[in-house]
Amino acid sequence: MSWGTELWDQFDNLEKHTQWGIDILEKYIKFVKERTEIELSYAKQLRNLSKKYQPKKNSKEEEEYKYTSCKAFISTLNEMNDYAGQHEVISENMASQIIVDLARYVQELKQERKSNFHDGRKAQQHIETCWKQLESSKRRFERDCKEADRAQQYFEKMDADINVTKADVEKARQQAQIRHQMAEDSKADYSSILQKFNHEQHEYYHTHIPNIFQKIQEMEERRIVRMGESMKTYAEVDRQVIPIIGKCLDGIVKAAESIDQKNDSQLVIEAYKSGFEPPGDIEFEDYTQPMKRTVSDNSLSNSRGEGKPDLKFGGKSKGKLWPFIKKNKSPKQQKEPLSHRFNEFMTSKPKIHCFRSLKRGLSLKLGATPEDFSNLPPEQRRKKLQQKVDELNKEIQKEMDQRDAITKMKDVYLKNPQMGDPASLDHKLAEVSQNIEKLRLETQKFEAWLAEVEGRLPARNEQARRQSGLYDSQNPPTVNNCAQDRESPDGSYTEEQSQESEVKVLATDFDDEFDDEEPLPAIGTCKALYTFEGQNEGTISVVEGETLYVIEEDKGDGWTRIRRNEDEEGYVPTSYVEVCLDKNAKGAKTYI
Repeated sequence: MSWGTELWDQFDNLEKHTQWGIDILEKYIKFVKERTEIELSYAKQLRNLSKKYQPKKNSKEEEEYKYTSCKAFISTLNEMNDYAGQHEVISENMASQIIVDLARYVQELKQERKSNFHDGRKAQQHIETCWKQLESSKRRFERDCKEADRAQQYFEKMDADINVTKADVEKARQQAQIRHQMAEDSKADYSSILQKFNHEQHEYYHTHIPNIFQKIQEMEERRIVRMGESMKTYAEVDRQVIPIIGKCLDGIVKAAESIDQKNDSQLVIEAYKSGFEPPGDIEFEDYTQPMKRTVSDNSLSNSRGEGKPDLKFGGKSKGKLWPFIKKNKSPKQQKEPLSHRFNEFMTSKPKIHCFRSLKRGLSLKLGATPEDFSNLPPEQRRKKLQQKVDELNKEIQKEMDQRDAITKMKDVYLKNPQMGDPASLDHKLAEVSQNIEKLRLETQKFEAWLAEVEGRLPARNEQARRQSGLYDSQNPPTVNNCAQDRESPDGSYTEEQSQESEVKVLATDFDDEFDDEEPLPAIGTCKALYTFEGQNEGTISVVEGETLYVIEEDKGDGWTRIRRNEDEEGYVPTSYVEVCLDKNAKGAKTYI
């Protein structure tokens, strides 16, 4: 099967077909190019998607990704990033192995096709020229034959006419002979050109055209083979990345299988555990006792002798329920006589520890964070201090490495003075040593606080018993320690018990007197979203839809301090109210 023999007369159709084949190849190149662009765009979108959901560095969001489910999500994002990289590989391989090669091959194919059809047209022009020569000689031979016949007929006519002179007859005979000779010459020329044309035509249809068409056929077949190979390469490029994509998907499955719900639950405990014990039972406060007093009980002379037993039985609860600062005041609550309070004040020792705790609590309200993290519950404080100690140790190690490097450089300078002056490093070495000493002192300070907290944590059960009524029933309440109230409303964990542990005045009375003298200003308003029954000490009951004043924001413990009127204030869950703070209020509004 050969185009040269089967399609010897289809030169124009072959020219159109080969051009169509090149167009198909260029269309396929364009298809692969658009596929590479899609792969690049898809990879870019996958990378942007992975980057979008990656946790930001040095942010709170990054700290939340310590849970196994979040770590699995991070692994999924990383695997998707690698997955996107494989699509970039597909794009690069298709561009280098298909597009570039086919584009170069198309240019070569066009040149080859142009050359082959140029040879074919040249052969066509040659045979057409031969044909024209043949036609010309044929027409000339025909014309000469006709002229010879006319000359012969004229000669015969003249020869038969008796009236014509002999000279005219001889002239007619010579003219006939000339025309006859010209016809013979034209005949010979025509015969020669005909033989030559037949030879050229045979060469054209049996040699030149078959050879040219054979080259065109081979060129077209190579184009078809090359296109098929490109399609195989197209599939192979995809197949090469399938194992790696499979590994990416296996990585996602492995990350999903690594999720440990129990571990995540333990991390929640470690993150939010306060270290406090639950509050004990509330002691019974007998308000009928003051009713049994006589008129002389209220006198200044008798208050010193008999006031203390009354306080023992009818005093306020010594143990506070952290994070509340005070009880819900009620207008109907019976107040103790002024002489009784005056007697307590005269017989009490200075409440130094309470003032220290108060000072720290006020500093926290103003937004200052203590360096020892005393505003946090014990467990959280221990974790923060441990984290700070670890950071300081890392900084010390870093400074020590820098000092070692400077020392080595100084030794090099001492051995090779031409490399540098050893004295130039003394200042830097002294500075690094000074930094190390500062960091060590700082570390010792935080380690001391850490040891204090870790030594105090086992004693939490005793503190819980002090908050319960059971402990009060087993021990006389006449001995009270202000440092016992270590759980402050803003989470501060104050100093240990000191030698002045036997303070006769109740800490709650001091808090009430301080609040009465300097009431906190309102910093905004809030609307109760739900009804809350404030049954615990320090809370206040609210009704859904009720509007109250906000006097202290949520400090991170989930409670907001509000006020209804002069005598009613306390804490409510932050989630139960809708807070609207007044940004312009700086203590100017005080609702009395």
